[in-house]
Amino acid sequence: MDQVLFHKVCDQVVGMEQGLMGIGTLREKTVHSVLKNYYETDPKNHEVRIDGFVADIFNQHEIIEIQTQGFDRLRKKLPVFLEQYPVTIVYPVPFTKIIRWVNPTTGEITPPRKSPKRGRPHDIFPELYKIKNLLTNPNLRIKIVMLNMEEYRFLDGWSEDKKKGSTRCDRIPTDLIEEFNITKPNDYSLLIPESLSIEFTSTDFKKASGLSRKVASTAVHILNYVGSIEKIGKKGRAYLYTKRENNK
Repeated sequence: MDQVLFHKVCDQVVGMEQGLMGIGTLREKTVHSVLKNYYETDPKNHEVRIDGFVADIFNQHEIIEIQTQGFDRLRKKLPVFLEQYPVTIVYPVPFTKIIRWVNPTTGEITPPRKSPKRGRPHDIFPELYKIKNLLTNPNLRIKIVMLNMEEYRFLDGWSEDKKKGSTRCDRIPTDLIEEFNITKPNDYSLLIPESLSIEFTSTDFKKASGLSRKVASTAVHILNYVGSIEKIGKKGRAYLYTKRENNK
C-alpha cells in the first residue's frame, strides 16, 4: 500500500468536484475513480476496449476491474478477459463510515455522523456467489480494499425523516486501511475468522464473523466450493465443516 499516492489521488479526484453538483452527478462515482487512478496512474491504460468489452484498467499485462457492487455485471466479460489475461477484481469495503445527509432541494448538507457499523472483508461473500463458477480460475484474483469513507445520502426516503429508503449519492474515500489479496484458492482462508474452531457449523461461522445468517450460509458455501473448508458430517441437524490445511 502506498498511503502518499492514495491521498494524492484522493485530493486530485475530489478536487475536481465543486459543491453539490459534484456529489453523485458524475458519470463515475468517486470511490471507483479514486481506486482506478490509484491502481493505475497512467490514464492511457484506463477504459480500454478488449473484444467488445471495456476494462477499467489494462496495462498490456493484466486487467483490473474496480467493482463497488454488483459482481453479476461481470458475468459476460469476465470469461472473455480470463481467457487472455490475469484479471484482478478490486472490491472496496467501508471500514468506518461517516454519513452526511443532503437536502435535495436546498443542497444543505448536515454535520457528519459516524455509523456504528464497521466493515469486514467477509462482506464480499454475497458478491462472490454471483461469479462462483469463476472463483477457481487460475487467472482470477480478488483484492478486497478496506477504506474509511464519507457517505453522502439524499433525504429522499419514504420515512418521516426521509432516511429510510433514501438514495446514496456518493462515497468519498478518506483513508486506505488494509488490503486482502486472493491470488489462488488457498488464499480464501484469509476470509475464515481466526476465532473459529477447527470444526464448526454455519451457525458457528455466523457468530465468529458477525455476519447475518443468510450471508454466513453463503460464506460457508463459497469456502466449501473453493476448498478452504470441507464438509465432514453433521452435528445434530446442521452440517459440520472443518478447515482444510494446505489446500491448493
